[in-house]
Amino acid sequence: MSQRAVLFDLDGTLVDSAPDLWRAANEVRAAQGLPPIPFTVFRPVVSRGARAMLAVALPEYDDPMRESLLDEFLQRYANDVARETRLFSGMEATLAEIESRGVLWGIVSNKAERLARLVVESLGLQARSRVLIGGDTCAERKPHPLPLLEACRSLQIPPAQALYLGDDPRDIQAARAAGIRSIAVSWGYADRETVLGWGADRCIDDPLDLLDEDLLN
Repeated sequence: MSQRAVLFDLDGTLVDSAPDLWRAANEVRAAQGLPPIPFTVFRPVVSRGARAMLAVALPEYDDPMRESLLDEFLQRYANDVARETRLFSGMEATLAEIESRGVLWGIVSNKAERLARLVVESLGLQARSRVLIGGDTCAERKPHPLPLLEACRSLQIPPAQALYLGDDPRDIQAARAAGIRSIAVSWGYADRETVLGWGADRCIDDPLDLLDEDLLN
């Protein structure tokens, strides 16, 4: 059965947003009188959500204190979501080829829809992405299959005719539960050895690998 849509996770799959999230985290630390944390420490947790990022960004604090700073962190990030955020290398060419083949593409992320839209609009992708599902768009979020099923419903395609790319095990779990072919990517925030252990249908190392005939046809 030919693929009619490609769905992407956002952070760590479609775009590299780690620099801007790291900046926001360090702004929170600075406001607390704390020194910055290294990027190498922060980057691996970006796909795990805001609370996981704050756990790494503020190891000096307990959970209640970090929770009290969550809104500040998200607001600092929202103030400038795409200062350094960019499509991953090779992704623009991949999206252009997907579009040229008449295949639809969209985004299913656990990022709050408002923030996801800010990123998409800042990068000029809003007219190209045919669907955008955020972490609060549906009653459930990944690894629950509902967000992916809602994306397919919006695109009016059966799940079996979609692919889903992600850089986190929750992405693969959600795709499997939705009956969507899963592709784990190793260019995001997890190393290849880790990614291979998630049980995805395929693992690819470069966005251009998606253009292989056996993936899109």
